[in-house]
Amino acid sequence: MLDAAKTEETLLEVNNIEVIYNHVILVLKGVSLSVPKGGITALLGGNGAGKTTTLKSISGLLASERGEITKGSIQYRGKSMQDLSPNELVKSGVIQVMEGRHCFEHLTVEENLMTGAYTRSSAEAKQGLDMVYEYFPRLKERRKSQAGYTSGGEQQMCAIGRALMARPETILLDEPSMGLAPQLVEEIFGIVKSLNEKEGVSFLLAEQNTNVALRYAHYGYILESGRVVMDGPAADLRENPDVKEFYLGVSEEGRKSFRDVRSYRRRKRWLA
Repeated sequence: MLDAAKTEETLLEVNNIEVIYNHVILVLKGVSLSVPKGGITALLGGNGAGKTTTLKSISGLLASERGEITKGSIQYRGKSMQDLSPNELVKSGVIQVMEGRHCFEHLTVEENLMTGAYTRSSAEAKQGLDMVYEYFPRLKERRKSQAGYTSGGEQQMCAIGRALMARPETILLDEPSMGLAPQLVEEIFGIVKSLNEKEGVSFLLAEQNTNVALRYAHYGYILESGRVVMDGPAADLRENPDVKEFYLGVSEEGRKSFRDVRSYRRRKRWLA
């Protein structure tokens, strides 16, 4: 859990935002959250809950999908982010690692990494590359390989490493565990923890794997149907009976079957 000193400064503040796609489809319905300096904040929920839309609202990528923020505000270090372009946000210290890894398949791993350093000087890019290889030694081994021929785990490492090349203060990380074997998921989250503790990078990560996310995060928000239905310190959420039964499939009677959990989800009323 974060100590008191780290929670004093809030970097990112999302205040009651509403998001609509194609001028018709209401996706986010008054979402509010905050990310403290030096924290790992988890945005949890099932597929379609609104996690990715929340991240794209922050990073300025909504317009590319005909989405728009119709209410609320987003601030970073007390300044509005809503009029900034994605590249201006990167220069401000905020960058998103998108769901699905999105490497340039025809480029080598190292060329992919260098595309993340376009805002840095040559000397800074060299330092950034050394840092990335320190945290991701596997990328150093594969640096001359075409990214499209690397494994899913290596591509995820490449995507995170490319973001690190910009030396961001805050990384928005979307579904880092998607499609990866459990061992690789633990490795990726372990690196996220190291980057947070050693480099001071703050994270807002959207994740369906609630169990893993709550073990590494300091604070969590749970989304359902475009609303935040619960939030709190990660340690408290891990022990919450509703979270255990609804997301982890565990109740006071022990681990439940998928059929039991699905039945529970139909019965549970999250939204008043």
